[in-house]
Amino acid sequence: MIVVEKILEERKKTHGEFADQAIFSQHIKTLLRDLTKAGKRSLLASQTEALEMIAHKIGRILAGDPDYKDHWDDIAGYAMLVSKELDKNATQERITPKEIGPVDKHQAFKV
Repeated sequence: MIVVEKILEERKKTHGEFADQAIFSQHIKTLLRDLTKAGKRSLLASQTEALEMIAHKIGRILAGDPDYKDHWDDIAGYAMLVSKELDKNATQERITPKEIGPVDKHQAFKV
């Protein structure tokens, strides 16, 4: 077995099936973008990235092992990174998320 295949097999135990994780993450990311547009709010690039990474980690929790501590630590880490940026009063340019295509509504959540 190739090294990458071994890694993927190991990750499946904690992260679940990639296709399921992708569906969960994309639903959450679409919701975040829709809510941001509806509220006409702009976010720092770091805030947008942190929210998307947190959505990614939530997708792993839903598709994989919810007791895998690393998922939860990663979520806390991304939140802390934004908190530190805000403490520095960063004057980063704010961005408005661009619209992306809708998630296939025929794909059901498998929890």
